[in-house]
Amino acid sequence: MTSVLPRVQPGSFLTLHYRLGGPAGDIINTFDGKPATLSLGTGELSPAVEQCLLGLEEGTRSTFELPAGAAFGERSPDMQQWLARKVLTQMGDPNETYHVGDVVQFPTPDGQGQFAGVVLQLRDENDKDGAVLFDFNHPLAGQPVTFEVHLIGVL
Repeated sequence: MTSVLPRVQPGSFLTLHYRLGGPAGDIINTFDGKPATLSLGTGELSPAVEQCLLGLEEGTRSTFELPAGAAFGERSPDMQQWLARKVLTQMGDPNETYHVGDVVQFPTPDGQGQFAGVVLQLRDENDKDGAVLFDFNHPLAGQPVTFEVHLIGVL
């Protein structure tokens, strides 16, 4: 009698190692540390990345190449926004300094989570009326993505 290994289905709870990378390198890589645990369909992975997992058997190791824009959408100029220095001061440390390339965490409107923005430009850096231009696009938006996975457990 052969045992049938569980397969990934919508809503599956997974324990896995995974790596997401683009042309500039990895954005996340759990292979060197503890595996990740997540549920499909909860928004922890993009829908295109979840589609790669559906139907895979527990124990599978696989690598997927997703074309530019498929995994995290295209880059949107609307996702670049200037935030006034006084707004940033109200949200966090009034003595915070920002540098181009910094990744800054912001609370979601409901206060339950966080999202990140990358500093693109500074205006009137030392002026309380200054502003900071943030890019809230996903770092892999508009880029080809390599998704590598090792499915450790499927529930």
